[in-house]
Amino acid sequence: MNILFVGDIFGSAGRRIVREHIGHVREAHHVELTIVNAENAAGGFGLTPQIAEDLFDLGADVLTMGNHVWDKKELIDYLTSPKPESAERPRRVIRPANFPPGTPGHGVFEGVTTSGVDFAVLQLQGRVFMTPLDDPFRTADALLAGIKAKVIVVDFHAEATSEKVAMGWYLDGRVTAVLGTHTHIPTADERILHNGTAFQTDVGMSGPYDSIIGVEKDLVLHKFLTGMPGKFEAAKGNPKMCAALITCDEKTGRASAIQRIMLGE
Repeated sequence: MNILFVGDIFGSAGRRIVREHIGHVREAHHVELTIVNAENAAGGFGLTPQIAEDLFDLGADVLTMGNHVWDKKELIDYLTSPKPESAERPRRVIRPANFPPGTPGHGVFEGVTTSGVDFAVLQLQGRVFMTPLDDPFRTADALLAGIKAKVIVVDFHAEATSEKVAMGWYLDGRVTAVLGTHTHIPTADERILHNGTAFQTDVGMSGPYDSIIGVEKDLVLHKFLTGMPGKFEAAKGNPKMCAALITCDEKTGRASAIQRIMLGE
């Protein structure tokens, strides 16, 4: 089976380029499971319920988040008090599983594809150069012990490349894929690890590349040059959709191929 993972959507430019490409990519590659990181989809910071619904309408099966999960406060109500007629969709939005106990939402989603394949999507957040959370490695151990599906995709939302690579090797053979998000720069190290896990240090940003990791260049340069704070705004120029396409054996969960995708206007 084929799995499509779309990297961090950033602002309106990211939503537009994903809207333009996700449908034909899913069709061309006969994708059965589509996962989208949406933590920056609303103006570059957070996710709103309406944008979540729009992404589900485009074909996303699961939305992953990250350290900006609570930037739009209305998402808390969406995750914790869904309307009965749409209860399933909010449950398909997941945040890092190693947030402290009692945090709203869930860190893993287990479902079934339209063809009847059991799957699980798990998100973890790194601790190096980021807000310290619970140990993502031991959190992964605890959650995997209770997951019955063979097809398991992990979104590791982390800053340090070393921590991402470490997680890939740690979970090799236990999950289908470990895909890094957060740094917004696609890496060219996609590969199948020794025991059948697809890995890429960072899938990259689906958003404006005439920017500094999604933000208007002048605003970021001003901060670097002066040290003064300022309000960051999402850029719009040269949008690209970055994604990873993984092929795996649905019976064993082992990956056989991973392909980088970068599509523009």
